[in-house]
Amino acid sequence: MKIVLAGNPNVGKSVIFSRLTGARVIAANYPGTTVAFTKGLMKFSSLQAEVIDIPGIYSLEATSGAEKVAVELLKQADLIVNVIDATSLERNLYLTLELIKKSDKPLLVALNMWDETKHKGIEINIAKLSDFLGVPVVATCGLTAEGIKDLVSKINQATVSPLKKTSKSIWAQIGEIVSASQKLTHRHHTFLDRLQDLSTRPPLAFFIAALVILLSFMVVRFI
Repeated sequence: MKIVLAGNPNVGKSVIFSRLTGARVIAANYPGTTVAFTKGLMKFSSLQAEVIDIPGIYSLEATSGAEKVAVELLKQADLIVNVIDATSLERNLYLTLELIKKSDKPLLVALNMWDETKHKGIEINIAKLSDFLGVPVVATCGLTAEGIKDLVSKINQATVSPLKKTSKSIWAQIGEIVSASQKLTHRHHTFLDRLQDLSTRPPLAFFIAALVILLSFMVVRFI
């Protein structure tokens, strides 16, 4: 099976790729071009697949060499995992709906950066979003590996969406989906939110990790 990770630039796609493949990675140029892509092997239980991380794209209407390569690699996929920035749902859904309308490939959506939605007061009803799109949707955080096992377990549930048959424009559909599945509220960062941010992002994350290890040792040794 060949799985292609597709998404807008800067949605955490490469981090998801690393979580799925680990160190079994090969970087290569697409034949006849200087455009690089990365592929690796994923093994999970009885599932084994080649995972390809293509260049980030906003649309299937390619306007650059990198986008043309990405579109060509999508055509070779057995299954597409669309990685979305959960904090910019409206902007990211354009590519999702293009993949649904213009591709016959089974699709699975990874709603990435899920931790950031909580910090920004964004509430997304995953069940409603999945119903609207007609494909499985999984909340993930590549940085902490939240949702990665769930994502892999739902690969076999990826499907071709019935939305492919609708005649509505993409932007009209995006408006309906966002208004029905997303709610915005004003929220201030709590102390625990700030601590979580610091503990998952370098350089302070390394200092906090070392401090936790030291304190754990002291508890075991002296108490």
